[in-house]
Amino acid sequence: MTYVKPFRLPRRAVLRGAGAAMALPWLESMTPAGAAPKDDAPPARMGMFYFGTGMNMREFTPVDEGEDFTASRILKPLEPHRGNFTVLSGTYLAAGGGHGGAYPFATSIAQGEKQQISPDQIAAATLGSETRFDSLQLSVDRGTNYGSQALATISWNEQGVPLAAENDPKTIFDRLFRPASAQQLAAEDQQVRKRRSVLDAVRDQARQIQPRLGQADRQQLDQYFTSVRELEKQLQRRIAWGKRPKPQPAMAGVHGPFDQTMKGPEGSGDYLYDDYAKLMYDLIVLAFQTDSTRVVSYVVRKELAGGVYPEFGVSNGYHALSHHGNDPQALDELAKVDTIYMSHWAYFLKRLSEVREGDQTLLDRTVLGFSSGMGFEHSRDNLPTMLSGGKALGVRHHGHLKLSSERPLSSLWQTMLDRVGVPVAGSFQDSKGMLTELVT
Repeated sequence: MTYVKPFRLPRRAVLRGAGAAMALPWLESMTPAGAAPKDDAPPARMGMFYFGTGMNMREFTPVDEGEDFTASRILKPLEPHRGNFTVLSGTYLAAGGGHGGAYPFATSIAQGEKQQISPDQIAAATLGSETRFDSLQLSVDRGTNYGSQALATISWNEQGVPLAAENDPKTIFDRLFRPASAQQLAAEDQQVRKRRSVLDAVRDQARQIQPRLGQADRQQLDQYFTSVRELEKQLQRRIAWGKRPKPQPAMAGVHGPFDQTMKGPEGSGDYLYDDYAKLMYDLIVLAFQTDSTRVVSYVVRKELAGGVYPEFGVSNGYHALSHHGNDPQALDELAKVDTIYMSHWAYFLKRLSEVREGDQTLLDRTVLGFSSGMGFEHSRDNLPTMLSGGKALGVRHHGHLKLSSERPLSSLWQTMLDRVGVPVAGSFQDSKGMLTELVT
């Protein structure tokens, strides 16, 4: 009997030919025979999602508990995905409530106070070392909107600086997958070299004046040096990845081509929100599938303006509807809008579950947490919180779990970090510890 050695591919395999190159997504042939070492298993991924202005909790929270809970009106679109998500009742945001909730959402620190690094960036520092992008920041609005209650990002670096988000699916797709031309590569290389020389000059001058400064100024300069080092790392990353081929994603099942500029849905009548939402979720799936990144944050709905689109067929904007005064029509329309958003979340989970990674799915190896900066009627309590995915990472789902005591939202982030292999040593924000009910 002739033994045929199994064909194995390296994790970073690339196809080359006729002057072109194409990186491959994770394949079973990349896993060694027998018990696979941990480093050769498909990677863990993590996503944080913000739904501004809360939800209609009267139509969101199930009336009963457990895996066989009765689906509420808003959660009915998620019925096909039972066993892959847990609705959490009893989470709160100490600095939340009102419309400043996007600020403490990921950090527990209120608007106007010095922020700290967000959980997605803690994860990115570990999970992002092998990917083209250590993290992606997505939103329905571009930039940060820092200072406004309508914050466009939930990501903060280690200096507490907000990280700008992108809202155009075409721009994101181009950045992830469309190869740059030789002219673009040359221009970027020149730009990188110029920036690096400027950084070197500024850093050298700053070090010359450091001994003459007082303590407060030296601390400020130390923070500046940290920012410079961070920018240097970004430049080094761009150099390292600049000439590597971008992956060509499998487009089967994707909602549509990424050939139209869609600068966010707010104030646009050029396309349906349904198209926009599905394209943005598709991009996250493709980014995870091709291992372009392992960490994503996404502001799905901002505070205050927006959140409702003409095709929804409701009488007012989301913020106005949230001031319902117990008006039956406003409450019904709130629930209608939230159900639409959950139908898109169901689309997202379906897409993730359709991507196979050996005997697991992309959803099995991804932990996704969503919530808001407020609950019902602008309260900081009883947030609309859900954890999805991660069964292969040791997440235990309960369907609907009523926590035995109120827990800060940071406990969910701490649990998610632990499940993707980034345990937090010591205290974490205002967390009271991991949500052990969600851990196998």
